[in-house]
Amino acid sequence: MTTPVALDTDQARTRLPQLTVVDVRTPGEYASGHLPGALNIPLDQLRRALPALREAADQGELLVVCASGARSESACSVLAENGVPAMILTGGTQGWRDRGHELHQPAPRARATWSMERQVRFTAGGIVLAGLGLGLLRPTWRLLSAGVAGGLVFSAVSDTCGMANLLARLPHNRPVPADLDATLAVLAQRSRERAEPVGLGTDISA
Repeated sequence: MTTPVALDTDQARTRLPQLTVVDVRTPGEYASGHLPGALNIPLDQLRRALPALREAADQGELLVVCASGARSESACSVLAENGVPAMILTGGTQGWRDRGHELHQPAPRARATWSMERQVRFTAGGIVLAGLGLGLLRPTWRLLSAGVAGGLVFSAVSDTCGMANLLARLPHNRPVPADLDATLAVLAQRSRERAEPVGLGTDISA
């Protein structure tokens, strides 16, 4: 697998007006703060967006972002398999925030929620505590805690996370179909504007 080109936060900030930024986090994470101008296309919806992303890549460069960079790499692998070049942001949205760069939030109606990493930590910790507590009544329940511990070790070794995949399917982490359609429409509109000859005066900064 070809390693995608990575931009650090300062490089991305300088080039931001020329980039099409795609945020592959869940809608809840996106609502908690995203790069200016970023469009939310969750990782599990990426294949549906391939035609629009291919058109956008033909007109300019794509920058894929997530919380820390892991999901961005997965997204770039899917895009590369389908002939769509893209770059990733080193450190993801968290790295952007840590450098003191501005994050935007969508309209108040959007649902802000914890990051996926935080959801995984909370869920794993809760299951471990439940297993230990129930283990006081019946020792076999301790196997639940052992199973979570083994899963976390496997997650680190394989750089995958089955628990995150399951949590991403929960209603608060899934996009509203109409919202995704609207995002794809905006992406297509931006691609058309970038394709127009220089000098027509189209403003794509809005």
